[in-house]
Amino acid sequence: MTATLRRYGTVVPLVALVLAGAGVLVGARVIPAAGIPFLDKPAPTIALLAVAVGVAALASLAMVHVRVGSGTVGLAWGESAIVILCVLLPAAWIPAATLVGVGLARAIEWLRPPHRDEVSRSVWSTGVLTLAATAGTVAANLLMPTDGQRDLTPRLAVALCLAAAGYAVTGATMISWSVARRHGEAFWPVFLRANGSKLPMVIGNVAVGLAVVALIGMNARWLILLPPALWLLHRAYAYRMRLHDERRNWQTFADATRQLNRLDEKDAASAGIRGALRLFGGGRAQLSVIAPDGEVRGYRGETDGEVVACAPTPDEAPTVGRELVVGGVRVGDLHLWLAHTGGLRPRDRLMFAAYADALAAALHDAATHRELRSMIERSASDLARDPLTGLPNRSAFFSQGDALLRELPSDTPVALLLLDIDEFKDVNDTLGHGAGDELLRITASRLSAELPAGPASGSGTGELLARLDGDEFAVLLPALALVDGHPPELRGVDFPERLSYVMARARALAGGVATPSEVAGVQLSIEASVGVAVAAAGTVDLTELLRRASIAMYQAKRGGSSVAWYEPARDLVSTDRLSLLAEVREALAVDDQLTLAMQPAMRLHGGGVTGVEALVRWRHPRRGDLLPADFVTVVERSELLGEFTRYVLGRALAVAAAWAADGIDVPVAVNLSPRSLLDPTLPAAVAALLVQHDVPPERLVLEITETVVMSELAVIDDVLSALRDMGVRLAVDDFGTGYSSLTFLTRVTVDEVKIDRSFVRRMVESEEVAAIVRTTIELAQGLGLRVVAEGVETAEQRAALTVLGCTSAQGYFFHPPMPPERLRELLLVLDSAKIVNIRQEDAS
Repeated sequence: MTATLRRYGTVVPLVALVLAGAGVLVGARVIPAAGIPFLDKPAPTIALLAVAVGVAALASLAMVHVRVGSGTVGLAWGESAIVILCVLLPAAWIPAATLVGVGLARAIEWLRPPHRDEVSRSVWSTGVLTLAATAGTVAANLLMPTDGQRDLTPRLAVALCLAAAGYAVTGATMISWSVARRHGEAFWPVFLRANGSKLPMVIGNVAVGLAVVALIGMNARWLILLPPALWLLHRAYAYRMRLHDERRNWQTFADATRQLNRLDEKDAASAGIRGALRLFGGGRAQLSVIAPDGEVRGYRGETDGEVVACAPTPDEAPTVGRELVVGGVRVGDLHLWLAHTGGLRPRDRLMFAAYADALAAALHDAATHRELRSMIERSASDLARDPLTGLPNRSAFFSQGDALLRELPSDTPVALLLLDIDEFKDVNDTLGHGAGDELLRITASRLSAELPAGPASGSGTGELLARLDGDEFAVLLPALALVDGHPPELRGVDFPERLSYVMARARALAGGVATPSEVAGVQLSIEASVGVAVAAAGTVDLTELLRRASIAMYQAKRGGSSVAWYEPARDLVSTDRLSLLAEVREALAVDDQLTLAMQPAMRLHGGGVTGVEALVRWRHPRRGDLLPADFVTVVERSELLGEFTRYVLGRALAVAAAWAADGIDVPVAVNLSPRSLLDPTLPAAVAALLVQHDVPPERLVLEITETVVMSELAVIDDVLSALRDMGVRLAVDDFGTGYSSLTFLTRVTVDEVKIDRSFVRRMVESEEVAAIVRTTIELAQGLGLRVVAEGVETAEQRAALTVLGCTSAQGYFFHPPMPPERLRELLLVLDSAKIVNIRQEDAS
């Protein structure tokens, strides 16, 4: 079966003419000079030449056209023709007869209007087939009988098969070379793609040629029976190739539409243009995108080129175009300039319409995601601000402050100033809370004025001012190394050579706040106490720095001065911390001190338990019952964190295993400290505990906080990936309180989102907070995540969460944390059909 291709450059016709001339020259000069006895047959008659030319022309005209990439491959009867010509003509005449016959066929085809502009294709096809006929002739004469007989003997059949093989391989090679050259692809992939389904047709063509030769040898009148059989075989060829073409095109269509699933407009537009060019044989494509705000953006791409931004209006009429509409709203236009003539076939027009609809949906999704991301970022920005003073709040102070500290070189001196208004409660009690709020605004303004050239949230030196809570304000000074224009000499953790500068700044802050001011018609002169803590970056985190500044501030209040600095010798908490660590070590060695309290999460629709959170408690023999806030922070900063984490996980899995024996199949969640994710041995330890207690990995949920996204350490990503790979579920705790919740979800793959109790508590009274909760629920559900609301304490909160589409919640409104034994009794009482297994819920 012969192959021809549309779409050639200006060089290809010249190459084709050279090929045709070479084929004729080999037939007329080289083959006769070889001295093969078979070539001594007498010259053919005019009638025989006419028949041979007609055979070559008919074989070339009867084509089955199939698209390959951006061109069209025509599969003809060339193998049949070369078999017949090798019997009818002497070898020297076959290339010339093929040249005339194929050229005649191309001339007839060229007279049809759709093909008048494809001269280069016709010339190329003629040259390739002439060269292929020459190769087939040379191959046949290796075994061709020398007696000139035309009876189909075994030897003659083998020689004719060689002729067909040489013809087919040469033609396929030249066509594949042309396609690979034009599209810049490797030769062998193109060869296999273009000829992978041709072998059965080549065999069929050879069989037809041999049948004709056999009939000629028997009685030529039998050839009258051949046309119907050839017609049926031609229809079978056409059906097979169209079926193959349909399968390949729809597979390409599926791949192209899959690439459209991008959440960025530019990525979706680039994938849409490249897919259109690949699917429909486009030479150029242009896409205009209409944003929700009405702005129109344009993108343009060409075959084998980059997609670039352009004017949204095409500069010339496209071959085909379509408006992109989603839900009756126009989101853009797709224009395509085809690289081949004739336009799109009806089947391709349907595919183009379906592809345009898929692209419209992808662009709509990208625009929706962009708006959602913008809204979440605005919400996060609003949550990071104190609504009263406009300063960063406590959460933003920790997020931004930790980021500033991480950017500093190790051992760089930093300072934290904590300011508290003295007797602020008296202002509220005497003049009212409105006066207290006014005083806080005045204090924030004066503190902002003390920052060296910058807004309230910071300055050119990176200093950070925030209102932490009530009447407490904090100022972080991360640039002490640049004071006086040169780095200081480091002398211990207190940096005495910097302390004088920091104390001067603290006194200036206290003096600025103490300036008399009128509040609620009353002239007030207030005072403030400032605690100062200085340390080296990398030796403490912001939490510890704030703790030290707080100790210093209370020392200032007790000492009657406005400013005091942190002195380790006077830090009684540090001594108590060491004592508490020793007691934790003792508690880990026994079984009756560290216990678990279990709090269930309830399904809001239909009831039932969706999961249980394990909360650690300490029955201290001397201090009494301690909550996590009393000792977990101390453990997190010590070397005991790994041992403590494994202890709690073991106790939780033991409870899960005992419940499973009673038929209670409910997931158990355990909180993980962010520092635990720095331990590369954690996944192996979790796996060992799961095996020890015979608990399936999916029954364990590890809750992590958003602070892990602030670190770019590879070990955290490796630990999380290992945990997920073994089947352990991940949940993000206190979602929405971090600096960038959206960034967290794009980095860490989790199964569950837990809405922080601060949002749940305020959502009933605040429409803004309710909008944030709704957005969080929709975002999580859009990503296929479970949603659990924390801290539900009233029926109004439960009802509001149900309306917003939340599926699960936990809090004192349902059940408080309770001992595992008591919760076991509760779970057994509940209808077992209402105990929702997390695997079943995810599958639904």
